[in-house]
Amino acid sequence: MFDIKLGLKVLRENVKVAPETPGVYRMLDENGAVLYVGKAKNIKKRIVAYTRIEQLTIRLQRMVAEVRKMEFIIVENENRALIVENELIKKLHPKYNILLKDDKSYPHLMLNLHDEYPALRKFRGNRSGQCRYFGPYASATAVNEVMDVIQKIFMLRSCRDNVFHNRERPCLLYQIKRCSGPCVGKISQEDYAQLVKEVIAFLEGKNTSIQEELSRKMQQASDNEDFEQAIVLRERIKALTGIQTHANLEYSGLKSVDIIGIALKEDWFCIEVFFIRGGQNCGNAPYFVKRAEEASAAEVLDAFLSTFYANHLAPKEIFVSENLDNAELLEDALGVKIRTFSKGDKYKLVENAKKNALAAIERKLAENRSIKANLEEMRRYFDLPKLPERIEIYDNSHNQGTYAVGAMVVATPEGFDKKSYRTFNIKDRTITNDDFAMMKEVLKRRFDRMAPDNRPDVILLDGGLGQLHAVHESLSGYDLSGISIIAISKGVDRNAGKEFYHQLGKESFALPYRSSIAFYLQTLRDEAHRFAIGTHRKRRAKSMTKSSLDDIEGIGAKRKKDLLNHFGSVAAIKDASVEDIAKVVGINKKTAENIYNYFHK
Repeated sequence: MFDIKLGLKVLRENVKVAPETPGVYRMLDENGAVLYVGKAKNIKKRIVAYTRIEQLTIRLQRMVAEVRKMEFIIVENENRALIVENELIKKLHPKYNILLKDDKSYPHLMLNLHDEYPALRKFRGNRSGQCRYFGPYASATAVNEVMDVIQKIFMLRSCRDNVFHNRERPCLLYQIKRCSGPCVGKISQEDYAQLVKEVIAFLEGKNTSIQEELSRKMQQASDNEDFEQAIVLRERIKALTGIQTHANLEYSGLKSVDIIGIALKEDWFCIEVFFIRGGQNCGNAPYFVKRAEEASAAEVLDAFLSTFYANHLAPKEIFVSENLDNAELLEDALGVKIRTFSKGDKYKLVENAKKNALAAIERKLAENRSIKANLEEMRRYFDLPKLPERIEIYDNSHNQGTYAVGAMVVATPEGFDKKSYRTFNIKDRTITNDDFAMMKEVLKRRFDRMAPDNRPDVILLDGGLGQLHAVHESLSGYDLSGISIIAISKGVDRNAGKEFYHQLGKESFALPYRSSIAFYLQTLRDEAHRFAIGTHRKRRAKSMTKSSLDDIEGIGAKRKKDLLNHFGSVAAIKDASVEDIAKVVGINKKTAENIYNYFHK
């Protein structure tokens, strides 16, 4: 029920009891449903702001009109408020919060400074306190390019620890001057530690001091008539100079900055983030969000920063295109400086981010229009009851019955929804050579877990009439109302574009050759095929790295790693005595006996 006078009365009553500390507040309606979750440096002041109704947007006025109760959570600081707010928004999905999807994971570079000879590695996932991280990089390509440059200039090792500890002679990377050879003592620990310091300086943008140091060392090597070392140093200087030549001067003074611009078009916001680290552009990424009623760019950007930096490492500075009401709270919570500009070079960088955001929206809208046109055609050709909102495409993959998997991909009017993709390892090993039986198992498992919010409008199968009948048979006990099942079979000469389409009770047909709708359905089928093949290959590759140690009771990942690092191979472990096995750190006598008995039973 909407009653703005009653809502204001509730807010004013809560002002009297609200704490003047950092925290999180919840606004609830008459049924106890959460309308809004917010954070504040001073909760009382924030609620007072909501009582100035004439300064609120229509959307927030409507929210105030529904408020019947408020709840507060006091926290120790702004950072904790940010975390609690994000947790509650994800859990409760409040009606008036701007809900942003942040399911991207960005690669970083990582150095474990606790190792004697730290290796430079690519990294995704949860960060550990004992490692040093650099990034993020917007793509795997960007991080690979930096890795390649660092190998050329600094020659840090990139091998795995078990390879490093068991090498007896240098690898090819050492021969081509891409590694300094610490595995076989070609460089001292002190000199290698100096290389690590230079890498850190390079990734922090301190290139000039590195070049000066390399030039000094080259001259010293030349004076000592160590011309081979002088040539190696010269090549490192040349590689570093090449990097500086191609660097963008506009970013040269920026050490750790995210540049963020936001644009709006046709009820879609796009937030474009440029990652600048050490004076280098590490790439950019767009985020899209459907506009809530009259939500402003500043409001959306505020919500984005809260969500994004709750999951990603924050830089030292954030340049934004809008003035934010919560800027001070976000600065305290994230430990960053949030800045806006009205002129100058940095203003131009933010404006460029806004232009990129607008261009990204225009591309997305064009793609959406194309998809919508294809969905309209699909509805017409297949006599669908409505425009499909969720299409599920299924395929199987196996190698002569081994590593059999089923795959499901999901397409929506906004494109492929990769977060909804699913894989199914075939459980019944007696059917792994039978595509029809595998598809039956996959669809049955899918429908056993189906919920109202993930019910498909269309199921698309890679197969012919046999697959179609098998699926209808397996789903006969389920409610299929409103779900259309379509099978695609290879056409004449297995030619793409000449496929036949099958529906139960209807005559099979082919779509117009090279039509837009034919290409669209081929794309859906090919994506399912790609995903199924990729999943099958990963499963097969994983099985190839499986060790007989995995079957020994009491041997987990860490002990297996310790054993292999100590002995070098499973064959050497098999030949070892109980006493030799017990010498491995972390392996007691009982475990050593288990290992010995396993190989000698």
